[in-house]
Amino acid sequence: MVLHSLGAEIEDIRIFKGAQIQPLLAPRGVFVVNNKLFMTDTGQNRAFIWNCIPNNEYKNPDIIIGQQEVQHIGRNSKVHVSAKTLHYPSGIWSNGNSLVIADAWNHRVLIWHTLPSQNAQEADVVVGQKDFYSNLPNESGIGKNPSARSLYWPYGVFSDGKSLWIADTGNRRVLYYKNIPKENHTTADQVIGQNQFTTRDLNSKYPVWPYSVRVNKQGNLAITDTQYFRVMIWNHKDTAFKQKADVIIGQEDFQQSGQNQFLLHPKSNTLNWVYDSCFYKEGILINDTGNSRILFFDQIPTFNNGLANAVIGRPDFQTGSDFSGNQAGTQTSIYWPFSICIHQDVLYIADTGNHRLVIGKLKA
Repeated sequence: MVLHSLGAEIEDIRIFKGAQIQPLLAPRGVFVVNNKLFMTDTGQNRAFIWNCIPNNEYKNPDIIIGQQEVQHIGRNSKVHVSAKTLHYPSGIWSNGNSLVIADAWNHRVLIWHTLPSQNAQEADVVVGQKDFYSNLPNESGIGKNPSARSLYWPYGVFSDGKSLWIADTGNRRVLYYKNIPKENHTTADQVIGQNQFTTRDLNSKYPVWPYSVRVNKQGNLAITDTQYFRVMIWNHKDTAFKQKADVIIGQEDFQQSGQNQFLLHPKSNTLNWVYDSCFYKEGILINDTGNSRILFFDQIPTFNNGLANAVIGRPDFQTGSDFSGNQAGTQTSIYWPFSICIHQDVLYIADTGNHRLVIGKLKA
């Protein structure tokens, strides 16, 4: 496989497609810790754990979450919502001991305080619903106002091992929990993107369609704001509850919302349906999904609309998803990647449009 890149070296590239009997279908979430691989197989309503990084193209998971068997793919296991079912799971996070999954279309987040040891193991805690058998948006249905306990299409989750951030996408906000919840229906401590917990208004100064949240060891906070084609950076996570972002990647200012800044082709400073980001060393990688590429900034930008230093997945900054190299198929290039993570300088790409995981050593 050839993974086109400009300015960033990718080596030892390989692909992984999950279980051969029922391969991955549109996987949207990937996370790696302690050499364990966690993925959400979004299109088939399940998540997987591999206890070590697979070396082959296919390998059965060690644990299946949301289904009993690897061949099973039904929404909520083709029965009804419960503590052991999933419907369109997206974001996933683990520290190797506990597990958090954004169960997006059940409008909830599930938490296991110890890693599941058997297939279809029930979650310990549900956030966003009063119990494991409820799954309406904002608890009462479409059109109802949110609360500090409700969720509407939560697509992203992140933790530093103590606190929890949820990208409550449908409510145009990010919820913050000082401690990872240990009880069902826990009330969020603070909110980013709204002045109060009971509103979901659109304000271009704050995340409009937050899809993922990332925090690095220095306390920088990144929120990927899909619908405004931008990533918002706060110099410190604690300030996000009180003020707008310090820096915008992908747009000139808070009022702009152009897809590739209304240009015909992308550039090193534009974004198109951006879904994820990942801090790396002193910089940040941006998962520019609509352009089927990953932008790399070797330093976290200190001003709006900064230029990326490198691109992964395309031969240059001007090439987007309409890539001539894809005319015979997309197997030699990433296509609509949704999620990325880095572990020990290895880049893991949920190559959603190609229904696979791409793994490569990053030397930037």
